[in-house]
Amino acid sequence: MLLAEPELRLGSEALVPDLAGWRRERMPALPEEAALTLTPDWVCEVLSPSTETLDRTRKMGSYAREGVKNLWLVDPRLRLLEVYRLEAGRWSRLASHQGTITVRAEPFESLALEMALLWER
Repeated sequence: MLLAEPELRLGSEALVPDLAGWRRERMPALPEEAALTLTPDWVCEVLSPSTETLDRTRKMGSYAREGVKNLWLVDPRLRLLEVYRLEAGRWSRLASHQGTITVRAEPFESLALEMALLWER
């Protein structure tokens, strides 16, 4: 299940990622509560000048602490997609893709992502 801007209550924090996803077996249906307490499997943050520092520091740290398995950082200014995987409690950058190429990025390797679509207005 993919949700745009879900309100997450992870530990003692309230976080709102730009996108979050859960594997179907972990979240077969949308919960009735407004704030979700189930840690996402994947989070995507779209970077902007006003949010980049927060996204790269506090939010990445919180997602790692709470066990989010995969994280994408998307920078529309640089047309850049950074792909991370949580390994032993730390983020490991798996790939960095730039431009308008087509990529297969974890955890969605079975889908071809045309990055040009990310940059369209």
